[in-house]
Amino acid sequence: MTSRPGPAPAALSLAERKRRLVSDELSEAALQLLASKGFDAVTVDEIVAAAGVSKRTFFRYFASKEDVVVRFLADMGTGIHAELAARPAGEPPSSALRHAVWVPVEACAGHSERALRVVQLILRTPALLARFLERQAEWREDLATELGRRHGLAPETDLYPRMAAGMALTAFDAVLRRWSDSEGAEDPAALLERAFAVIAPALDAVAT
Repeated sequence: MTSRPGPAPAALSLAERKRRLVSDELSEAALQLLASKGFDAVTVDEIVAAAGVSKRTFFRYFASKEDVVVRFLADMGTGIHAELAARPAGEPPSSALRHAVWVPVEACAGHSERALRVVQLILRTPALLARFLERQAEWREDLATELGRRHGLAPETDLYPRMAAGMALTAFDAVLRRWSDSEGAEDPAALLERAFAVIAPALDAVAT
């Protein structure tokens, strides 16, 4: 199939940018309310009022309040995987994974007050924590596949890719929890460096 001539690609790009803008505004309004008032205390009506859109518009983008948080978590996982895939081929696994995990941690650190409340919301709300753990299981498989590709190992038969992915995500989880428990007082970058210093020897012992 050939592409259509004329301005169609630009028009599609503009439409997608508009959709993304609305989605981001809804996400921001929802996450701010959920983080400040608590997951159970916030209604969809409050979210749409804060975002200045209709309830119909909200449900065009999200199936529920929980779906807003799930989308936030999905973006985290996408960032980790994309960064790992972009790292130099000869880079030690510990360095590549540390840079990959740093992507969402840096995003949190860059918007510390807002991000801290969102992270605390997820970690302290059982239903959202369960979804977070589900997402981490999915991320582990994606990272294992990428690690297998980078090192010529099959995740189905070799232990290393899934173990390495699991260790990196355990470090990520530990950093978020420590940062959350400290009410943002601890430096996420320093926490991540300390966490990876512990697991780096195992990550870099790639059996080929």
